[in-house]
Amino acid sequence: MVTNPEYAIAAGIAIAGGLVGTGLAQSGIGAAGMGIIAEKPEKFGQVLFFFVIPETLWIIGLALGILLILNVF
Repeated sequence: MVTNPEYAIAAGIAIAGGLVGTGLAQSGIGAAGMGIIAEKPEKFGQVLFFFVIPETLWIIGLALGILLILNVF
């Protein structure tokens, strides 16, 4: 496990950064997406796809955090 406290801090920053980035991205996409759906409901699938893409940010942050905690690097 973690033998160096710097790895734990780095893991926390990586995970938090991924979560904050996801939130910021989805806030703008969600607001714009609701406007598009209000005018053209048939675009729901496209809007949902673009709303889900930022979810990869937290997944990557979590994976990096786990790698740091396990001292893989």
